[in-house]
Amino acid sequence: MWPAFEQKLVRFRELELMLADSEIVTNQAKYTPLAKEHGSLARALSPYMQWLRLTEQIEQAQAMMLETDPEMKELARAELDDVNPRRDALKDALEESLLMDPSEEFDSLIVEIRAGVGGDEAALFTGDLYRMYQTYAKEYGFKIEEIDFSEGEAGGFREVTFSIKGDGVFQHLRFESGGHRVQRVPKTETQGRIHTSAATVAILPEPDEVQIDIKDSDIIWERMRAGGAGGQHVNKTESAVRIWYRKGTADEVEVKCQDGRSQTKNYEQAMRILRSRVFERTTQRVHQQRADARRTLIGSGDRSERIRTYNFPQNRITDHRIGLTLHTLDAVIAGDLSQVIAPLRAFDRQQRLSQAQG
Repeated sequence: MWPAFEQKLVRFRELELMLADSEIVTNQAKYTPLAKEHGSLARALSPYMQWLRLTEQIEQAQAMMLETDPEMKELARAELDDVNPRRDALKDALEESLLMDPSEEFDSLIVEIRAGVGGDEAALFTGDLYRMYQTYAKEYGFKIEEIDFSEGEAGGFREVTFSIKGDGVFQHLRFESGGHRVQRVPKTETQGRIHTSAATVAILPEPDEVQIDIKDSDIIWERMRAGGAGGQHVNKTESAVRIWYRKGTADEVEVKCQDGRSQTKNYEQAMRILRSRVFERTTQRVHQQRADARRTLIGSGDRSERIRTYNFPQNRITDHRIGLTLHTLDAVIAGDLSQVIAPLRAFDRQQRLSQAQG
């Protein structure tokens, strides 16, 4: 019934034998990639292994139903009543795994939020989005690490960059890339007029140094003095770092990092951001092709596309890609983002299933 999982199971058992080989165990260069593949397969196969165990229990219970002893039949019937629903519940998880593209399995990502049109109000909205993602991530036990930010003059952020790590985190937040628009009355507005502001969000899978190899010859970097709106995060020493990636004119990328207290820390953080941005560029065309194939921009990650509107006077949030409208903006902006993410993931899953079934 699940040939794709059987193929993975064969490879998993091969890896178990290889990782038990003393020659491989003592060779770090060989052991590390095999252990990583083994761990990835273990996570992917977990629901299938459970499905196999439940299937075996069902077969045993069905055999017991053939017994003439009424007590044995009753035990078997109780076993089937318990196990059948549990096995059925695994079907969705197994289908989800089959539909998952290996290139989309990331447990670490970098989030960039930038204030757009709207001045101070856009910076405040950027801060709202930052706290929304923080709360959502903490709810699921994900680890958050601040990387770099530039504070707004009246609060919030002109730009904020942070990482989120955790099992399957990319699948939770992958659809957040794009333009976010806010409609509300600013605190400084005396006549009660609604203003429209915007921010852009980029969800960047964080590749490791093996997936994206950036050579020293591909970059130019310089020290610089940190700047910003003031406060404790601005320093007077040249600890900030700017890196230019220039591997061909079409692939120029500039990254600046100033929040770390040391030049070394800022350089490491800037390289993390650079690898993610270079990876984004190399995969953007593939993502667009997949999105076109599913007749939706839900998976394209195009940050120029307006994806959502947050209307505070009406307590309304609208995701324009799937036509979702909720009147629970207060809860969503406070971190209950699952109200929006769950329908997006369900919509994407249905489209993938339809595509897989022709």
